[in-house]
Amino acid sequence: MSALAPPAKIGILSIGDMGMGIAKLLLANGFAVATNCKGRSQETIDRCQAANVEIHKSDVELTDACSVILSVVPPRDALSTATRVVESLVGVSQRASGPLYFVDLNAVAPSTVRQTADLITKSRAPIRFVDGCILGGPPSPKKKSEEDGASSSNADADKNISVSWSRPSIPTSGPHKLSDIPVYGENLATTLNTRHISPEVGAASGLKMCFASTTKGFTALAIQSFTTAQKLGVLDELKQELSDRNAWERAAGSVTAMAPKAYRWVREMEEIALTFEEDGGFAPDSFQGAAKVFQAVADSELGQEKIGKRKRGTTVEDVAEALSEGMDKRKKKTV
Repeated sequence: MSALAPPAKIGILSIGDMGMGIAKLLLANGFAVATNCKGRSQETIDRCQAANVEIHKSDVELTDACSVILSVVPPRDALSTATRVVESLVGVSQRASGPLYFVDLNAVAPSTVRQTADLITKSRAPIRFVDGCILGGPPSPKKKSEEDGASSSNADADKNISVSWSRPSIPTSGPHKLSDIPVYGENLATTLNTRHISPEVGAASGLKMCFASTTKGFTALAIQSFTTAQKLGVLDELKQELSDRNAWERAAGSVTAMAPKAYRWVREMEEIALTFEEDGGFAPDSFQGAAKVFQAVADSELGQEKIGKRKRGTTVEDVAEALSEGMDKRKKKTV
């Protein structure tokens, strides 16, 4: 981007933990960021203002101001968010600034993301659709010790960003690429750490489903194992056996980190089940079961946890205790 040109403005729907991390990464690398906070909490509005994220009052204002919209919402809201963007462009056949790039970065099945692509195609709105996914946690500035450990010989922009920021991987697919956007597309794609893996819509989302099945699916198994072990009085022994095999640390870390995100992962497990059934030919039972595990977490006291404001579930023992309490309460209600 030219130093004299106004920065490209990227819209993000919505500004949660991941959305805010992406917003800060973009802002730190010369992009402007905007969102629509209608219906969001005052806490979210305050976070946006503190980060210099521009707030618009409607989707129409947002899409008029932005050249790219990144959709980063719970899986259950993926299609409705795309519908909102399409409806904001009703009656618009072309935009002076060029077509709007809509990038679906949500954890959904290939068939779900194809529904979104079909919705956009049938609308005839001036939108170019990009299928994408996020593999890893929210972007965040690296601590100085991490930067010092990185190579100081990196000269190009991508390596400079990678030295100063921890970033997730963002694979994309479909007929359109972010790097195709004139003037700033290459810079945007580099900043977001994207790589285009296929011309087919559904490839990036499919990769996410396969990836998440081995990470969050593992967490669902660990939750069941640890909670049951506590009820049997053998959790300490299980911890010792797993520690002896270098398996405890990963399992414990995944279980203690998941509580604030459990409600999002219910639908994600259902989308994985759909992917494995439609594209892999497997019965959906395993991940429908995993969805029920995360629903049990969301329905327990752990479901009230917020990132950065943790009270419960910060140890495996407390996760197991809180989940057991929640499940016992549910049983009493049904008796």
